[in-house]
Amino acid sequence: MKLIDFVAITSLVLSTASFPLEQQPLSNGLPSLGEMWGEDWPFDGIPTFAHLNHSKCLLSRDSIYDIGIVGVPFDTATTYRSGARFGPRAIRGASQRQNSLRGFNTRAGINPYKNWATFIDCGDIPISPMDNSIALKQMTLAFEELLINRKSTDGKHPPKLIALGGDHSITLPHLRSLKQIYGKIAVIHFDAHLDTWSPKGYPSYWSSNQSDFTHGSMLWMARNEELISDDSNVHIGIRTRISGEDWKDFEDDSRQGWKRYSADDIWLDGRASLDIIINEVHERIGDMPTFITVDVDCMDPGFTPGTGTIEPGGMLPREVIYLLRKFDLNLVGGDVVEVAPSFDHAEVTSTNAAQIAYELITSMVKKGKIDI
Repeated sequence: MKLIDFVAITSLVLSTASFPLEQQPLSNGLPSLGEMWGEDWPFDGIPTFAHLNHSKCLLSRDSIYDIGIVGVPFDTATTYRSGARFGPRAIRGASQRQNSLRGFNTRAGINPYKNWATFIDCGDIPISPMDNSIALKQMTLAFEELLINRKSTDGKHPPKLIALGGDHSITLPHLRSLKQIYGKIAVIHFDAHLDTWSPKGYPSYWSSNQSDFTHGSMLWMARNEELISDDSNVHIGIRTRISGEDWKDFEDDSRQGWKRYSADDIWLDGRASLDIIINEVHERIGDMPTFITVDVDCMDPGFTPGTGTIEPGGMLPREVIYLLRKFDLNLVGGDVVEVAPSFDHAEVTSTNAAQIAYELITSMVKKGKIDI
């Protein structure tokens, strides 16, 4: 190589060294590597949620994010069909048509991926599928690590998480960490089932303290641990069978601070019912820190066949999305749970779940940073 060529190349390298590698021009006048090869189609690339940057956040406290996506692949607290441990993978796969380039949310007037918030797909929490006592401990410590031992970009506000389930029991460890930050949390619970059942209502000779922890009892546990509000919690989409004509299940649910909206409450009067629910929920919750948890079985099995405990007669996805788009609350966390892809068809369930996660993300960004 001629000396003059070596000097020219060295000069070019030094002049571009301050730029990230993918932004550095190949040579004068030529596009950068990022411009040439930085575009992902929905069907290529490693499937992080919505093509977001990825980091195993549990391995580094240097991870800084305002909103993190975390998978919680756990399903050994289910009482019927298992398989939700594969839910995070399926939801991420179904989210591939989302990206920052075409992420504008028309109802909110923002692109949540190109606004104030820094996003990271934090990967999955490693969870034992063999010992639920260990699994619950792992999830509890992991949420503490990701919420309490991490900083947002301004260093003042705690980051927030959208959790991809996993069965519905994953809500409990998430609420445990949020309680340490915000105090008691108001919960909006989209589900076909109450999930406030006391384990004592289902007595068995074969029982233990650990067997109390299921995807149908985690809200009862959250109430007993004083994690959630006394009287500001809401169920939406309920259509479960109950124990008897004495309505004891509903009475116990009301004592735990819940107001119920059934699936019938929603479809009988259409949009009028939805708007009534929105107004009543806002009045009930006010400015409280709020957690929204969406079990995909709140929707009809025709739209979410890939779930563990299907119940006929559920909500339409558009009804769930409409409610999520209209809630204007201090959303401090959320999850989408009970996606079991082995029972899904053509990614119908996981696509609905990915859209719900997008709506929750948009609401977090739209509301802005919440002071403690």
